[in-house]
Amino acid sequence: MIKAYVLIVTHPGATRRVAEALKALPDVDEIHEVMGPYDIVVELVVENLSEVPPILADRIRTLDGIQSTTSLVAFPEG
Repeated sequence: MIKAYVLIVTHPGATRRVAEALKALPDVDEIHEVMGPYDIVVELVVENLSEVPPILADRIRTLDGIQSTTSLVAFPEG
């Protein structure tokens, strides 16, 4: 199991709407609206590292209201 964290910056006023849209995506385990340089932190849980890039490119970055993303992949536990 692979965990990846996506740090999202939204356009002003779009944070709540983007967070709601993210909740509907498969492989999204947790979503947190945060304060600081990012607006939302998303935790993805997937079986293989190769699943992460398509999720980012096709499902997350295409959402209306997202300004930028930064992705972090956690080392596998064990």
